[in-house]
Amino acid sequence: MDKKYNIGVFDSGYGGLTILKEIEKCLPQYNYIYLGDNARAPYGNRSFETVYKYTLEAVKKLFELDCNIIILACNTASAKALRSIQQKDLESIAPERRVLGVIRPSTEAVDSLSKTKHIGIMGTVGTVKSESYIIEIQKMYPSISVSQEACPMWVPLVENDEYLHDGADYFIEKNINNLLQKDSLIDTIILGCTHYPLLINKIRKYTPQGITIINQGEIVAKSFSNYLERHPELEKDCLRNGERQYLTTDSTELFDLMGSKFLGRNISSHKILF
Repeated sequence: MDKKYNIGVFDSGYGGLTILKEIEKCLPQYNYIYLGDNARAPYGNRSFETVYKYTLEAVKKLFELDCNIIILACNTASAKALRSIQQKDLESIAPERRVLGVIRPSTEAVDSLSKTKHIGIMGTVGTVKSESYIIEIQKMYPSISVSQEACPMWVPLVENDEYLHDGADYFIEKNINNLLQKDSLIDTIILGCTHYPLLINKIRKYTPQGITIINQGEIVAKSFSNYLERHPELEKDCLRNGERQYLTTDSTELFDLMGSKFLGRNISSHKILF
């Protein structure tokens, strides 16, 4: 009997749960293992070398846990580690398995959504410095103009449970205004961090009408569904019991508390060491 596999979803912390939530809506039948490297989060301000090292460790662990496809549901990991893992490591450690990211699906959507062809990116310092979105968008759509704004306070606001309070408004309004001052023709904004959906109400509050805000989770979910259709040789080996496992490298109590806010339901996690 052919071996069957889980689908792995990795993030440095909780944010990737917003990606998993949308993937589950689209593809509820599969088995998913979510791994959050909370003990070493956030990744946003870490070097390329460190993010690559940590992400590769997580990928290897998920392979050990019988995942044949891993989604890096983390913009920083997708920006700083994905290409190296795909090009340098997969061939030697698991050539028949796949590691996917969240940046490319988001960039593929911008051309159809933007009328002005002026795009804004809001993300962590690490994602913005990597210029991964600029590189991907210009590779696909060289005529599109891209402006970026680093939002270093947005993730801490979410992870310290301050995102619903009035103090969050100052930073969100400031960063949105900064972005739009760079290019007044922006009509589409990519939220380039998986934490940002929890800030969506405040983001919409300070974003002028007529500007489209891209929900990364929905786009990644649709892209992943299409990917499985295009790769039946991988899809046929995926477990279909609808099971979920949640793993963290830090406190399970904190992960369960915060994770339930990201997913909108109670969860029970297990601690894991690399």
